[in-house]
Amino acid sequence: MEPIDHTSAPVLEALDAYHDRGRLAFTPPGHKQARGADPQARRVLGDAVFRSDVLAVGGLDDRRASGHVLRRAERLMADAVHAEHTYFTTCGSSLSVKAAMLTVAHPGDRLLIGRDAHKSVVAGLILCGIDPVWVEPQWDAERSLAHPPSVASYAAALDRHPDARGALVTSPTPYGSCADLRGLAELCHGRGLPLVVDEAWGAHLPFHGDLPSWAMDAGADICVTSIHKMGSGLEQGSVFHLQGDRVDPAELASRADLLGTTSPSVLIYAGLDAWRRQMVLRGHELMSDALRLAAEVHAEIELIPGLHVNGRADLTGPGRAADLDPLPTVIDISGLGTTGYRAADWLREHHALTVHIGDHRRIGAQLTHADSRETVDPLLDALRDLAAHRAELADAPRVDVPSPAELRMEQVCLPRDAYFGAVESVPLDRAAGRVAAEMATPYPPGIPAALPGERLTEPVLEYLRSGHAAGMYIPDTADHTLRTLRVLKE
Repeated sequence: MEPIDHTSAPVLEALDAYHDRGRLAFTPPGHKQARGADPQARRVLGDAVFRSDVLAVGGLDDRRASGHVLRRAERLMADAVHAEHTYFTTCGSSLSVKAAMLTVAHPGDRLLIGRDAHKSVVAGLILCGIDPVWVEPQWDAERSLAHPPSVASYAAALDRHPDARGALVTSPTPYGSCADLRGLAELCHGRGLPLVVDEAWGAHLPFHGDLPSWAMDAGADICVTSIHKMGSGLEQGSVFHLQGDRVDPAELASRADLLGTTSPSVLIYAGLDAWRRQMVLRGHELMSDALRLAAEVHAEIELIPGLHVNGRADLTGPGRAADLDPLPTVIDISGLGTTGYRAADWLREHHALTVHIGDHRRIGAQLTHADSRETVDPLLDALRDLAAHRAELADAPRVDVPSPAELRMEQVCLPRDAYFGAVESVPLDRAAGRVAAEMATPYPPGIPAALPGERLTEPVLEYLRSGHAAGMYIPDTADHTLRTLRVLKE
């Protein structure tokens, strides 16, 4: 085994060698190093994209992958974040979390899952027939915001379902809320069970001590991370990490192979590899700058009438999050008398500025190590202008947000059975009492309000109805107008 050298980037170096050698490929991809690409595509994307779009095996590496390019890059990533095994995927964390679920639990097994899980987790349930034991998030009724479930809630669920094969938690949430991962790991391990953490929003966490603890350091068994979200990777660039002996690494690799593409993007691999090197060599410096900038930005936003950054005092403490990542920069705009949907649209139209999250009372201005005064000054100017135009924004349709008790519905059958059952479409105003056969997911952040197998209730349906009218984006229902929903036939 070669020594660890974090100045090396095996994927990038192999691409360099490919270009230097001037290899002539009679293989896919068919554009042949941009020569056959559409002229407008070459102009907009640039030939560099096409030149680095080569086969992983039989291009970047030889036909038997004897150069171990990918394996060496994965080994370096594992060392960088204190994991024992790391796996790259070019299919996003949506694949990674499914691979983790299918390794920990098999069809028909029970798995404890926070009900604030991403829709990709629900897709995993549908694909493999796992029986979810939903664990309720900690709900801030004042702000209508969910935080990761508590250790006590997972313990109570394990007491009710001692046959569960493990637990899955989402931390951080897209709002920056973090679970007590160390407590959860101790709980699971005390009962001989693995903990899976969907840490898609936490790529940066291992690289600075002032950020919340990340999953591997907290003792989790499997951690899923989207490098493209808070890191420097390209879209769909994801890694999943493994440690300990509760999960077989060969099984995890096999599940990923079962679900993944046989045509991975070398461009995405290169982004993952480069991010690891960048953060090992300069991560602490970059994250220090990002945290300092975020603190400055938050202080300046607080001076804008009608705006408030939800910080540690708002979102952490008993009954709320265990810790908070400040970089998502969640801004409560309820003081402007409008919705996040209306504000996000206004900022995009009038300032060519796109925010991440828009919900019934907040917008999220995600900051990363890539930001500087050059990017945040226009953001602050736009937010000041938003506040100055509050009068024209105040007629936004309101969203009827259910109480915590009303938000949760009974799971009457497995998500898989409902999704693949005999279904019909019914008008939304006649769907109460029926069993959902599809997901209805406000996006972002991508947490289903209703999922297959749940018995629909009027408060949730009114939330979807009023949210859709207010500008909520719900991309996964068969009827995109939301006049109807797919339900199980009675």
